[in-house]
Amino acid sequence: MRTFYNGLIRTSHIGKNVSLCGWVNRRRDHGGVIFIDLRDHTGIVQLVFSPENKFIFQKASQLRNEYCINVLGIVNLRPIESYNKEIESGEVEILCHELNILNVSITPPFNIDDNNILENTRLSYRYLDLRSSKMQKNLRTRYQVTMEIRKFLDKLNFIDIETPFLTKSTPEGARDYLIPSRINIGNFYALPQSPQLFKQLLMISGFDRYYQIVKCFRDEDLRADRQPEFTQIDCEMSFINEEEIRNLFENMIIHIFKTIINVNLPNKFPTITWKESIDKYGTDKPDLRINLELINITEITKTSSLKIFSDIALNNGKVVALKVPQGAIFSRKEIEFYTNYVMSYGAKGLAYIKINDIKKGYEGLQSPIVKNLSIEELNQIFTKIDAKNNDIVFFGADKESIVNSYMGALRLKIGISDFSKRNNIFKDQFCPLWVIDFPMFEFDENKNKYTSIHHPFTSPKQSIDELRDIKPDSILSKSYDLVINGWEIGGGSIRIHHEEMQRKIFNILGISNEEAHYKFGFLLEALKYGAPPHGGIAFGLDRLVSIMVNAESIREVIAFPKTQRAQCLLTQAPSEVEKEQLIDLHINISKNI
Repeated sequence: MRTFYNGLIRTSHIGKNVSLCGWVNRRRDHGGVIFIDLRDHTGIVQLVFSPENKFIFQKASQLRNEYCINVLGIVNLRPIESYNKEIESGEVEILCHELNILNVSITPPFNIDDNNILENTRLSYRYLDLRSSKMQKNLRTRYQVTMEIRKFLDKLNFIDIETPFLTKSTPEGARDYLIPSRINIGNFYALPQSPQLFKQLLMISGFDRYYQIVKCFRDEDLRADRQPEFTQIDCEMSFINEEEIRNLFENMIIHIFKTIINVNLPNKFPTITWKESIDKYGTDKPDLRINLELINITEITKTSSLKIFSDIALNNGKVVALKVPQGAIFSRKEIEFYTNYVMSYGAKGLAYIKINDIKKGYEGLQSPIVKNLSIEELNQIFTKIDAKNNDIVFFGADKESIVNSYMGALRLKIGISDFSKRNNIFKDQFCPLWVIDFPMFEFDENKNKYTSIHHPFTSPKQSIDELRDIKPDSILSKSYDLVINGWEIGGGSIRIHHEEMQRKIFNILGISNEEAHYKFGFLLEALKYGAPPHGGIAFGLDRLVSIMVNAESIREVIAFPKTQRAQCLLTQAPSEVEKEQLIDLHINISKNI
C-alpha cells in the first residue's frame, strides 16, 4: 500500500511513481487546483490534484482535515518560487493520479499542530494529540533512549529481570496502591513503589548486575513532574562502591545525550555534598545554569542593629543574602512581584538593598531597611558577598528550612527570567551534577519520629558501633542523586547488607522487631545467607526524556498520562465498577466515612 514515507520524499525521487498513506493535514483550493498537505509520522508532503482528471479531482474536493487516505502519483519538482523551506520535502510535490479514501473523519476538536490547546482537551483526545509532530518526536525520542540504555547496559553484562507487580505493602515513603485479593478474602496486594526489595534479593541471589525498565506506582499528590504510574530505569550491582556506581552511570548519561540529541555533556560531572547544595542554593537539586548563590551572613547579623535579623540569628535561625548583578534596575513593581512570590513559600516579606554607588554610604543605597543597619555592618555584608555598583541584594531571615525554601525559590525564579538571560546570569545548556552525603534521617514533627531521607535500606557511612554514640540527625548516608538543570534525574545508594545493621536502622525509625518481622521478615532472613555488598541507582525515565526534549511536564513524554487529580480524561478512569465485582471482593462502599 505504501512505497515511501511522506516526510522522506526528496528531489532524488523526481519522476518516480510512489504510493503514499497518511492524514490530511490541510487542504487548499488555488485556481482550480487542489493542494493537500499529507502527514505521517515522518512529516508532510504536498499533493496536487488537477481538474484534468475529473473523477479524482471530485474525490479530492471531498477531503477534509484528518481524513485517512492513500494516493498514487509521480514525484515532481516544485517551482522555485513555491519551495516550502519549513518542511524537509518542500522542494517536491506529488502529481496524483489515484486517490483512495481509507477513512473519513468528523471535524476534529482542534488542529493537530496547534500549540495553544488546553491540556485537558488534548488529554481527552489524546489519540489525536499524539498525531502532532511534537508528540511524535517526544515518544520516538523516549523509545530511542530506552533502546540505547538497553544496549549500553547489555555491553556491561547487566541482565533484565522482571519483578512482581502484585506484592506486599511496605512503607517506602508514599502511599501504596492497594489491590484486594478475591481468593484471599480480606487481604491485599500492593503495586510496587519501586522494585527496591526485589532487586536486593536478586543481588543476594548472585545475579551480580540487574536492570529493569519498569513501571512504579505511588498514590501521592501530583505535580508537573509526578504521575501515579511512572517508569524507572532500575539498576543494581554487587561488590561495588559509590564512586564506581556514579562513574558507570555518568558515562551512560553522557552516551545517551550524545547519541540521541547530539549534546556533549562534561566528561566529569561536578560533585557537591548535600550540605553545600543546601547552603549555596537552598535546595538539594540545584539548577547550575543559574550563576547566583545564597551567602550565609548569620554571623554578621548576630550583632545587627536591625532587630529582625539579630533576633533570628541569635535564636538558631538563618540569615542569607542573594546578590543579583545589575539588579538595581528592578522596578518597585518587580520587587513587589518577587516579594509576593516568596511569601507563597513561607516568607513574611523580602528585604532588599539597591546599590547605586557603594562608596557614598547611605546616599548611594536604596532600601526600606538600610537606615536600620550600620555602615560597618553594611560594609561587612557587601565585602562578604562581593557587592558592586548596580547590584541588588535580597535578604532572607527565618528558620533554616523556611529560608532555604523561599530563597532557593527566589534564586530559581530570578535565575530563569529574561533579565538573567540578558545579563549572562543564566546559561542555556545542560548542567549535570552529583549531590552526595545526604543525611540518613529527618525528624517529622507531625509524627514525632525520624523518617528516611531516601529509604530505610540505605547504608549509613558510619559503622554500627559508631551509630551507638551519634544522634540520628548527624548520620550520613552512602547515597547520591544525579541532578540536571534543577531536576532530580536519578538517585541511589549503597544498601545495607548486614541483618544487624538493618535492624538498627529500623530501630532508629521507630520500627519494632515485631513490625520489622511482619513487613520485612523475608529481607531480614535473606540477609543472613551471605548477602554481598551491593548498591544501585534508579533513573526516572519520564524526567530524563522530558529534559532532553525540553518538555514542560513529564505528561509530554508519556503516551497516556493522568491529570493532577490522577484521572485519565480519555478513558474516564478511575470509575465505578459493577456491584457484582465488589461482592466478589467482599467490599462494601460506605459513603458516610
